[in-house]
Amino acid sequence: MADTFMTLFPVGARDIWRPLGAFTDQIQEIRIRLNKPVIVVKNDGEWFLKKEGLTKESRQAIVIEEPEMNRYLNHFCQDSIYAFQDELKNGFITVPGGHRVGVAGQVMLEQGEVVGMKYITCINIRVTHQIKGVANSIMPLLYEKGKLQNTLIVSPPGCGKTTLLRDMVRQISDGNNWGEGMPVSVIDERSEIAGCYLGIPQNDVGIRTDVLDGCPKEKGMMLMLRSMSPKVVAVDELGGMEDLKSVFHLSFCGCKVIATVHGEDIQQLRYKEGWERILGTGLFGRIVVLGKRSGMPEIIGVYDKEMKRLGEVNAKDMKICFDC
Repeated sequence: MADTFMTLFPVGARDIWRPLGAFTDQIQEIRIRLNKPVIVVKNDGEWFLKKEGLTKESRQAIVIEEPEMNRYLNHFCQDSIYAFQDELKNGFITVPGGHRVGVAGQVMLEQGEVVGMKYITCINIRVTHQIKGVANSIMPLLYEKGKLQNTLIVSPPGCGKTTLLRDMVRQISDGNNWGEGMPVSVIDERSEIAGCYLGIPQNDVGIRTDVLDGCPKEKGMMLMLRSMSPKVVAVDELGGMEDLKSVFHLSFCGCKVIATVHGEDIQQLRYKEGWERILGTGLFGRIVVLGKRSGMPEIIGVYDKEMKRLGEVNAKDMKICFDC
């Protein structure tokens, strides 16, 4: 990732970002706001960007003014903002390397629908990190008698759920010590799992993986079931009842599901609409709970459908991976 980090920025603006090259693996977000200090979010917290590197003092920080803001936006859109309006209306653009650039400004409406965005004043670069092997500690627990189990990752924000899901997809697709490779369909509504740029995955999600990019989950799951005949479907951030209905349908069709959902723990998840029922059915044979201890993300536990804790996870390895 360090090799491609500088290409995130316009050629003439790269000098101010070069000091960050030494720790690109630690950068989570870069927030650029019009006429405000540039903020870099690392694993160890929030920093301000200055000409010589990073500082905790906002008054020393670089401030981005309108001409420079437009320069960054044009760079992300390959000098054609009009060509990227379909992406902009969704609030983000995926750029080479799989990094996601979120934007905020004034939306353009037609008959109550968002059709584009202008006067963009806020940019949030979410730096992607593919960490191969991050799922090694839990892979043997996801199989039972050689068969992959429906798996749900429960995690608060910022604990590495998408990073973990991505590596699970890669290993399931390629095959591993516990199961042969399987066709996987990834429904990548927000372009975060595969990180597609112009339809091409920028992350390695496995040799048997097909990616549907930018499609709502509930529609995408049914579309891929009909068109690609997957044995496994992977989705990030299950939400409302329509998502859950699609998951039920997939399971009835004999397709395995690997998914994530926001939640502090299993008990809190039960309070969300539909989840008490879905957990009660035992649909998910494995539930992986992520969290933080001493401020660092790690796997809290892996459970079966009866909420019985399974095995021991190498927490040290997980901490090292999620540090990246």
